[in-house]
Amino acid sequence: MIRFLQQKDNRFAKALFIVIIAAASISMVVYLIPGFLGMGVSASGTYAVIYPHWYSRIFSSGVTITEQRVSQLTQQRLQATNPQYADNAMIVNLYEQQIGRQLVQQEVLLAEARRLGITADDNDVVRYLHTGSTGEVLFPGGKFIGDDQYAALVSNRLNTTVQQFESDIKRDIILRRLQAYVTASVNVSDKEVRETYRKQQVKIKFDYAVISTDDLRKTINPTDEQLQDFFKKNAVRYADAVPEQRRITYFAFTASDMPGGAPQPTPQDIQQYYNAHPSEYTVPEQARARHILIKVAPDADAKADAQARVKAENILKQIKAGSSFAEMAKKYSDDPGSKDKGGELGFAQRGTMVPEFDKAIFTQKIGDIEIVKSQYGYHIVQVEERTAAHNQPLSEVEGAIKAALIRQKTAAAEESFAHSLTSEAIKNGLQKTAAAHHLAVVTTPFMNRTTIIGTLPDSREMVNHAFASKQGDPPQLASTGEGYAIFQVTAVNPAHAPTFADWKDHIADDYRNEQLPRLLTEKVAELAAKAKAMNDLAKAAKAVGATMKTSDLIGMTDQVPDFGEVGQIAPQLFDMTPGTLSGPINAQRTGVVVKILDKQEPSTDEIAKNFDRMRDEILEDRRGQAFNLFLSQVMEEYQKHRLILLNAHNQGPSIPGM
Repeated sequence: MIRFLQQKDNRFAKALFIVIIAAASISMVVYLIPGFLGMGVSASGTYAVIYPHWYSRIFSSGVTITEQRVSQLTQQRLQATNPQYADNAMIVNLYEQQIGRQLVQQEVLLAEARRLGITADDNDVVRYLHTGSTGEVLFPGGKFIGDDQYAALVSNRLNTTVQQFESDIKRDIILRRLQAYVTASVNVSDKEVRETYRKQQVKIKFDYAVISTDDLRKTINPTDEQLQDFFKKNAVRYADAVPEQRRITYFAFTASDMPGGAPQPTPQDIQQYYNAHPSEYTVPEQARARHILIKVAPDADAKADAQARVKAENILKQIKAGSSFAEMAKKYSDDPGSKDKGGELGFAQRGTMVPEFDKAIFTQKIGDIEIVKSQYGYHIVQVEERTAAHNQPLSEVEGAIKAALIRQKTAAAEESFAHSLTSEAIKNGLQKTAAAHHLAVVTTPFMNRTTIIGTLPDSREMVNHAFASKQGDPPQLASTGEGYAIFQVTAVNPAHAPTFADWKDHIADDYRNEQLPRLLTEKVAELAAKAKAMNDLAKAAKAVGATMKTSDLIGMTDQVPDFGEVGQIAPQLFDMTPGTLSGPINAQRTGVVVKILDKQEPSTDEIAKNFDRMRDEILEDRRGQAFNLFLSQVMEEYQKHRLILLNAHNQGPSIPGM
């Protein structure tokens, strides 16, 4: 399916999801709960309970956030942003923590809004639905798409009901009004707006002399006596420098080593699986079509719209007169995704295209060519083929089912065999058990936690388990990706301090790293002093062995080689005048001294032209800070009075950023 025609539905889905997770839709809300105080709740299915008042706990009249709600929103967020991770348990868990905490914040903010008398009604919801991306989809051309299609869109895109969706919209409106109420007093002076824009837009060009830590490192050549002294003074630092190592004895097997080999499914197994999973083999109704798009801008006037319509009609006449549809598409279509393919779109399922186009390809007579208007413009559409919804016969999918069953049966058989071998090894030992099944026992050399055992497809699980076990623990099993290994920890070499001779190279590196900051500070200070005394940066650079470079004309956020982002590292440079020298600048990996060559500032007219935008940006930032402070204070109060109770198994660490 081409992205061009799907784009509107994607925008709509994103718009809907923003409403569903209202706390996140307020871009200023970035505060995340650092930890919940109070007794946890243990009710099954409950994520958290929020009590709006102290007496709410007495009467058990708190607001409950269910785990089902958190899970539902997690799946919606993943489908809208990162569908490739929808089945990744670790990623799902991270999202659930984020969304769960945002829902808690949302309920706390809604309670504060009620306390302040901030509300929203059904009329507010109606007005919201007429605006933005939702308005474009629900009311194309000002006409409602109808209750059935509205409900289908909400259900298909968000897996929720219209009632729940509109309830979430109302909550979102309340939160936005609360935000406006809290930040109403935030302001910025005209002078500050102009000065901020000036600083952001000023550009400078400069010569700069660079002293590199890489070059300085080469000049630090400590004697053995200095290194030994450093080693003794940092004995605590090196106490466990050599990490713990372990030796593992194991034997491994794959499916080919199992008695009877990999199990094979019977015809009855295949038939039974096919009968039990009909939805997996259902092919939905589809239509194959091609089109030529004559694009019309969303804000086009009546004249431009009429011209596009006339162009589409002329192309249609040429096609009906015998011109090639494919050639006309290549020549005239404004859809970059299909024009080079002669307008071919391939098969599409019902509901995946924009509404007008979707309706056309599922109702238009096959072979006919018609003009259809959508929010993108005029489409010359020809339906080439339609297939009704149907089930694939077993003969078409038998191979795939057989392969899936082989994988399932093999995995189950491998696991069962691994447990059997483990029990046998616990009773008889690794050597006897391996010998009884014609498997080879391997003992690794001493290895650390990051060692990869090259003879195994994937040794990570075994190594991780080994470092969580004790020497002498009974044999246990671990997956190797292509079977299992049965293993024991047979020796442990604890973390310990190295000898000077064994660790000399590491000690030398540590010594140099410790000396570098001081040496860099001294050298760049010497460079700055010489440049000032000589009034010549190039001569001073030559005298101390620095490298001379020249920047482009750059702004506050621009990067300069061997320097970094100038506005972050040395913002004072933008206040200097051409011809002046800077003092020493420490850019972490380098030391720099600068001579300003040129400076360009925005004109008064340019500042005036961008004044409103700059003021809005500053206000948005300050309102965000103000609302974050408000939210932080409210959350602290709720935690202080134990008005937030979180289910014990959800009390993980806060997760920064959404």
